[in-house]
Amino acid sequence: MIHDLPVIVKKKKRVGRGIGRSGAKSGRGQKGQKSRAGYSKKRGFEGGQTPLYMRLPKLRGAKQRSLSQVVKPVAVKAGELNMFHSGSVVGIGRLRDANLIGRKDKTVKIISGGKLEKKLTVRANAITDGGRRQIEGLGGKVELI
Repeated sequence: MIHDLPVIVKKKKRVGRGIGRSGAKSGRGQKGQKSRAGYSKKRGFEGGQTPLYMRLPKLRGAKQRSLSQVVKPVAVKAGELNMFHSGSVVGIGRLRDANLIGRKDKTVKIISGGKLEKKLTVRANAITDGGRRQIEGLGGKVELI
């Protein structure tokens, strides 16, 4: 059986027990801090350089959102909305299908630019005053979502 096999375990070397055990230095190498009695290295000790836990910033107070986490709206010019049929509702999904915004973009801001020629109902997260005037000037509607 597997239990009848001899177990091979290498015994740990006992160091620091005098000259008769394993030579003059008792298995502790040459002189130095590690060869002395009572030596124990502190947790996190890095040989004298400032330890990692001291180099990192301390976590206090409220956390700020980093710039990579801030979601910036994608700007779409009002003139680019001419590709949609007059009277249609244009939302984020329709803008994504028309490749005016990327598939991962979640917020849209309509800005004035170009010449809008169609009456549309536009659903967006934000809109500039010029963009609103262009859309509502042709009888269209703006819905903020």
